[in-house]
Amino acid sequence: MFRRRIQLGLLHVALTITLLPINSTLNRVMIKELALSATLVAALASLPYLISPLQVSVGAFSDRHAIFGLRRTPFILLGLLMCVAGVVLAPQAAFNLAENFGRGLWSGALIFGLWGMGYNLAAVSYLSLASEASGKERGKTIAVMWFMMIVSIILTSIWLSRMVSPYSPAALVVAFRRIGLLALILGLIGLFRLEERLQGAERTRGEERLSWRAIWRSVWGNAQARTFFIYLTLLLTAILGQDILLEPYAAEAFDLTVRETTRITSIWGVFVLLALVVTGWLETRTSKKRLAALGGLLVLLGFGLLAAGGLAASSGMFYLGLMLLGSGTGMSTVSNLSLMLEMTVEGRVGLFIGAWGMSNAISRLIGSLLGAATRDLIRAFAGDSVAGYITVFALMTLMVGVTLLMLRRIDVRAFRQQAEESFPLAQRAAMATDF
Repeated sequence: MFRRRIQLGLLHVALTITLLPINSTLNRVMIKELALSATLVAALASLPYLISPLQVSVGAFSDRHAIFGLRRTPFILLGLLMCVAGVVLAPQAAFNLAENFGRGLWSGALIFGLWGMGYNLAAVSYLSLASEASGKERGKTIAVMWFMMIVSIILTSIWLSRMVSPYSPAALVVAFRRIGLLALILGLIGLFRLEERLQGAERTRGEERLSWRAIWRSVWGNAQARTFFIYLTLLLTAILGQDILLEPYAAEAFDLTVRETTRITSIWGVFVLLALVVTGWLETRTSKKRLAALGGLLVLLGFGLLAAGGLAASSGMFYLGLMLLGSGTGMSTVSNLSLMLEMTVEGRVGLFIGAWGMSNAISRLIGSLLGAATRDLIRAFAGDSVAGYITVFALMTLMVGVTLLMLRRIDVRAFRQQAEESFPLAQRAAMATDF
């Protein structure tokens, strides 16, 4: 099992490092150096998440059907290749936007859409495989996967900051190509003999074919699943929504260089990593809900200090807020992922993992667009970009506060009971309707 955990971790790393340069360095270059609208940048970065419902369908399909005896591997491989292609081509899309808006918009939509399609295919598949392969040791698998991911974020951001210093368009293109190649190599190693090939009748579990509407009803009709979906969406909207704004904010509020803002991710990653270790130790001593609440509180304080740093023109407050945000993100990641994997039902792992994956994608979409549009709107009225960023962080603080109240209503036992009762109803609905 140890080997499989490491391989699952490599898959998680491979996908993450294709996202890192797009959501950090490239966003900063597009907003600061190329002077593109933050709303436009957010719209392009969020475009892939419009197709997030694909995760539910892919997860449900792979639960029941194998391709060449493999349920998850084909989708992971295809998704990996698309993500690598997306990160390699992304810088050219940014330059096209600055040179020729019409052509750049089309190429940007295609390239970011390519990456997004790959992410949706791969993420739901390797998380489903992780849940199935881990059994009762899901917590250990999560810890290994996210530990490896955060270490990779720290190392990749440091490597990326060196490759783009001094900044030039050519240096950016070379850096993205190298990261794409590294992601491909790590992903292929991760996939090698990871999933056991099924034989004969095992390749298809039953013959029922559920409509997309019936599939969604089986998730949304579960009150606990619905509450958890909304809770995750709000929390991740706040945590992930700052991805495209944090580096431009540091550049505009504190006049940091491209190299300095790129290293913000490594600082954030160090504190996420520390939080993962601490949370892993605490997880056996307290409940996951308490850890999730503590993580949410740290995130809330972090956003508050990020906003206060801009008001006081204090880079020290900014970095303290960044540390708290990283710590809260790490604690929230482990605790909420543990809750997520517990809120699945045997035989329908892909279905529920797909739903939670869609929550993640919707969160990035809403968070990025909401944050960028708010920043641009406040800037237009106040004539001050920093005031726009401060408003965004204040809004995200409020959203995290709401999730802390919602967390009290989540009950894993009630979810499982409702899931077992609701799925047969979904099956009958599928027979009555054909969509």
